[in-house]
Amino acid sequence: METATASGSGTVTAKRKPVFVKVDQLQPNTSGHTLTVKVVSSKPVKVTNKNGGRPSFSSRPLQPSRIAECLVGDETGTILFTARNDQVDTMKPDTTVILRNAKIDMFKGTMRLAVDKWGRVEVTEPANFQVKEENNLSLVEYELVNVEE
Repeated sequence: METATASGSGTVTAKRKPVFVKVDQLQPNTSGHTLTVKVVSSKPVKVTNKNGGRPSFSSRPLQPSRIAECLVGDETGTILFTARNDQVDTMKPDTTVILRNAKIDMFKGTMRLAVDKWGRVEVTEPANFQVKEENNLSLVEYELVNVEE
C-alpha cells in the first residue's frame, strides 16, 4: 500500500500509512487523527447570522452554512462531531465513516471532533463493533490551568 509521489523538486516522498486511533485515545487540542466511527445520532444546529439579520454587502454571495452535531463512536467511547455543509449529508445515523485528519476543538471546555478543509469524511462498509455510549468524551469538562515556575 506504500505509494510514492514526486514533488516539484524532483524528489520522491513516500506517503505514510494512516495510523488509526480509538475514540478513548483522543486528547484536547490535538489534530491529525484518523479513526473509524459509527454515527449514533445527528441533529442540525440552527446557524445565526453574524450581523444581526441585516443584509451583508460582500463581493461573493454567502451561502448559508449548515452545521449538525453528531454523536459518533467506536467500541471504546463516543464524542460529538461537528459536521459542516456537505459533511451533514454524510453523517446519517448507523452510517460507518472514516474521519481522516480530524482535529479536536474545544467548545465551552469540552472536546468536539471536527474535520476541516484539510481532512476527509468517507463512508465505509458497516463496522462490526458495538458503540460504547457510556463513555462520552464530550461530557468531560476541561479547564485550562496556567502553571507558574
